[in-house]
Amino acid sequence: MKITGCLIYGFLIGVLMFSSVSCNNRPRKECATFEEMKDPTSDTLSDWSNVERGLHASFISIDEKLPKSVAPEIEPVKSVKVAGWKGEKVSAQIVLWTTEEIRQVECEFNDFMGKGSTLPASIAQSRFVRYVMTDEFGPGCGQRKPGDFPASLAPDMLDNLECFNLEAKSVRPVWLTFSIPADAIAGNYRGKVKIHARNQPSQDLAIELEVVDQQLPPPSEWRYHLDLWQHPSAVARVHGVDLWSEAHFEKMRPLMQMLADGGQKVITATLNKDPWNNQCYDAYADMIIWTKNKDRSWCFDYTLFDRWVEFMMELGIDRMINCYSLLTWNNQLHYHDMEKGEQVTVELKAESKEYEALWGVFLKDFTRHLREKGWLEKTNIAMDERGPADMKAVLGVLERYAPDLGVSLADNHKSYREYPWIRDICVGAGAKVSREEIAARRAKGLITTYYVCCADKFPNMFTFSPSAESVYAAWYAVACDFDGFLSWAYNSWVENPLTDSHFRTWPAGDTYMVYPDARSSIRFERLVEGIQDAEKIRVLREKYNGEGTPEALAKLAELEEAIVGFGTLEPSGDWQEKLYDAKKILNTP
Repeated sequence: MKITGCLIYGFLIGVLMFSSVSCNNRPRKECATFEEMKDPTSDTLSDWSNVERGLHASFISIDEKLPKSVAPEIEPVKSVKVAGWKGEKVSAQIVLWTTEEIRQVECEFNDFMGKGSTLPASIAQSRFVRYVMTDEFGPGCGQRKPGDFPASLAPDMLDNLECFNLEAKSVRPVWLTFSIPADAIAGNYRGKVKIHARNQPSQDLAIELEVVDQQLPPPSEWRYHLDLWQHPSAVARVHGVDLWSEAHFEKMRPLMQMLADGGQKVITATLNKDPWNNQCYDAYADMIIWTKNKDRSWCFDYTLFDRWVEFMMELGIDRMINCYSLLTWNNQLHYHDMEKGEQVTVELKAESKEYEALWGVFLKDFTRHLREKGWLEKTNIAMDERGPADMKAVLGVLERYAPDLGVSLADNHKSYREYPWIRDICVGAGAKVSREEIAARRAKGLITTYYVCCADKFPNMFTFSPSAESVYAAWYAVACDFDGFLSWAYNSWVENPLTDSHFRTWPAGDTYMVYPDARSSIRFERLVEGIQDAEKIRVLREKYNGEGTPEALAKLAELEEAIVGFGTLEPSGDWQEKLYDAKKILNTP
């Protein structure tokens, strides 16, 4: 049989193509996972006709958040450069897209090679970005019903999967994290990430990692005061485990370790009934059990409180214990009445004698217990957005019955000047505290921070927010000389947190920053990025002031000039570019 040259050529090309695909096939895996919600936007009919078959991959900025169902109109970028200090975590982002279903997508790193030094591939991590349903800011706080605001899918969750199946006509971001070793040798390193997929040729994307010759302290030594409130009950409900069981603590361990690794300083604890009157999807559970005996004496069981505090301290969160609250949002507390044989709920005004009598007994015993545990100096009685009249009454009770306890206040009444001695003051975003006041408090070892909530459009960390806002939040703190930042919800999960971030009263995503099973988010990763920036600023300020040379002082002046521009909640339209430029200063000391 005679085979023509064209047939031979075609045959050889077919063999080569088959060999290329076959040799790139990985051992087959099942990439099972949950389904995301259907994309509700009108852009789901985006024209994919001009996109060639196969799997497409490109680096994009970590500031970009691409829609799931719209074909990207980008020129593929096959290399990226990232820079960071020794001990710092830095990020990059890849976007994948396809017109056809692609199965078993995996990412593989090789070692990063420098001049005479190598960083192992294990410093790099890839996580598939998942889309969750979100809405928009609207009026901020207030009741929300389905359909009140336009819904859309937002890329946010970082899923801990080995592989992923891509739907046809869809986009899938991949978040890359590089943990630069504290003992890395400064210099430039080159490596690559290989994108594998079943029946697809593998693709190599180049990575250049610049290790700056500066040292970032470990999170346990960061001075930025991070206070994200924890919600143990939400973990128990979502994972279907008994509250305070061993299984519950095991589910919380990686979640709270992620928080500790982000520089968290505060343990969130409760004193009695849910302090916030069940404003979340899940009510806060009791940590201290109050019992009124038949002889009208009182006893307090601290078993759960102690277990929780010890658990968090073991993970490295041990700077402060904030206990909510002597001022609950409905003025209620409850206890077990042995004579009646039932749980009793009472409503007491802070100015009443009954309030003082009941809380006074507890406060004396609580002080005793904390002193025995060695926690008294770390513990604050915490109040959240309570009015001046109630605060005055409560502070009087504390002075009479527990003068050694500290006080923490999240203040939205701009009344913080009435309590200059309070150990931990957190003002609402936009409340201007002078540098002189903050410095005077800092000199006494007192903490001054700011917070955002559903009322604050910028900077915030809703699931629809530009991710760079999470970084801006720390630069704002530095520019205003705050000691750090507070947000009311680390993991106050909604009904279906993996897929739908809507909540009944606030903009989507306001109730949580991370996801079940210790899945991080772009928002949380970038929040930590901003905190790292704040620590780098502190280190450079100390370095330049210590050196005192004209060159060092010139660098300090350049840095301070850049910082000033972030002391506003109404930034210019190019704030992201300015943030990018300011961050470059930190990496060129």
